[in-house]
Amino acid sequence: MSNTETRLPASGEPEGGEPEQDELSAERLTTAPVESDGPTGIGVLGWLRWTWRQLTSMRVALILLFMLSLAAIPGSLIPQNGQNAFKVEAWKAAHTTVAPVYEKLQLFDVYSSVWFSAIYILLFVSLAGCIVPRTWQFVGVLRAKPPAAPRNLTRMPVYAAWRTDAEAAAVSEAAHRLLRKRRFRAHLADGAVASEKGYLREVGNLLFHLSLFALLAGFAWASLASGTGGKLVIGGQGYANTISQLDDFTGSTFYGAEDLDSFGFQLDRFSASFQASGDQVGSARDFTAHIQYWKGADDSRKTSGRIQVNHPLEIGDSKVFLIGHGYAPIVTVKNGKGETVYSGPSAFLPQDSNLTSTGVIKASDYGYSEKDGKKVKLAFSGFFLPTAPANFDVNTGPRSLFPGDADPLLVLNAYVGDAGDSGLPENIYQLNPKGMTQLTQDGTIAKVKLKPGQGWTLPDGYGTITFDGYKQWASFNISHRPGNSIALAGAVCAILGLIGSLFVQRRRIWVRAVAMPDGSTLVELAGLARSESAKTAEELAELAVDLQDDAPALDDDADEPDGPPGPDAVPAPASPGASSDPAVPADPDSKE
Repeated sequence: MSNTETRLPASGEPEGGEPEQDELSAERLTTAPVESDGPTGIGVLGWLRWTWRQLTSMRVALILLFMLSLAAIPGSLIPQNGQNAFKVEAWKAAHTTVAPVYEKLQLFDVYSSVWFSAIYILLFVSLAGCIVPRTWQFVGVLRAKPPAAPRNLTRMPVYAAWRTDAEAAAVSEAAHRLLRKRRFRAHLADGAVASEKGYLREVGNLLFHLSLFALLAGFAWASLASGTGGKLVIGGQGYANTISQLDDFTGSTFYGAEDLDSFGFQLDRFSASFQASGDQVGSARDFTAHIQYWKGADDSRKTSGRIQVNHPLEIGDSKVFLIGHGYAPIVTVKNGKGETVYSGPSAFLPQDSNLTSTGVIKASDYGYSEKDGKKVKLAFSGFFLPTAPANFDVNTGPRSLFPGDADPLLVLNAYVGDAGDSGLPENIYQLNPKGMTQLTQDGTIAKVKLKPGQGWTLPDGYGTITFDGYKQWASFNISHRPGNSIALAGAVCAILGLIGSLFVQRRRIWVRAVAMPDGSTLVELAGLARSESAKTAEELAELAVDLQDDAPALDDDADEPDGPPGPDAVPAPASPGASSDPAVPADPDSKE
């Protein structure tokens, strides 16, 4: 039988006289820069150096990343100008008290605000300052040989030893071969084998940091070279991607109106379905815009397509998203002479989940009034109800019962005013009452409820209006964001890097074979991992078992070693009844 020693160093055990630098080299398992506890140097230069080290530390990078996540929350809760300017205006109108405060805090433009950009840039600099030196150190580690074995291997967390009659050189060669077979980076020198494994952990760390850097770079490029615009299209009408046809447009530093992709599309029809029964009655089930689109300026070669929620149409470098829909009543307005002064659909904007919609119909080219011969303009303001109730009063007001067009109704009031042009742009969805007079009939406000096909004769000889029917409209967001692919690739690589850094363990194993004066060879194995793990002990045990083929343990008459050999080490006498089994490394969780 053989005598084998497997042990953990006791607390406070002497270090055996090894040079401190050798121990640091052998036991340091990370390429992370060493952080300073305080400013180094004297004066301003020292403080600047310390500030830079703090900024580029992993702790500060994580704090900045957390702050960036918190700073992005208002952008998801508060409407943003770059996404939907109409919602921003509606939100301001509904919250008149806090809207000025939000304006000053740039909460309607979170992602382009000064404070968000400051956090973003600091995180960018922190990651860059962390990645560059760490990558340089890691390259140096890869090019260097594994650290040589410490003189006192018993100090390592996992340790095993036995004696054999095999030659020391043969044992070292066998250990070198077995470690290489296990895909360790192994180096044989001075009768000892130094090996290292688990570099994917550090690769994962660097990949994670580089991916975060790429993620931020992608977002930065998207904000500098992106543009977005909105367009409301009524069924049967078309759109060409030019600045003159967009309802709103937000460009960036490197993307303006002249950079818009050349394409267009026609909205053939819009289909919507809603749940008609159950607890979720009225909930949307499907929104689909059926279109024909073309690329370039030639609209003769059209391709059929569909745009659904979260399924945009990609044309060139732009994406067309479906963001809303509603109804557009079709009316015909005639003046007192029976001449048609307006005919067509007018988009009404939804006000609730049942698509109760409000809108304005303007007949600016009405002509001359039959009443006083003055040139006037006619306008109508009212509601469109897709599914109207049987009756409603002044308290409830016009309210739709269901978003689908089960029983449509158009409710209108009529206005007349001077046709003079103020030269100022007007909102086509709202009526400016300034200079307009509401028509009355029999001493009360003139108003009417119309179903499709019905008409209304206006008081005072102002003509007629007929509700001919309705169409559905869809609103689209045309977006150009070139950095999205970079950001997506960065996010995927960050996850892969995080997996590698969490599940791969970097570890080192040393094997030393020393020829003893009695002709035997003392074999020592030691292992070190960055964190406590049974894997290092298991690998050391498997290596010890595999080495038995080339370095079998001696029988009972072998001497039991007292500890690590020195230059003049002499083994102790053999102990009767000692075990001949190969070494089994100590439990790394032991608290001895």
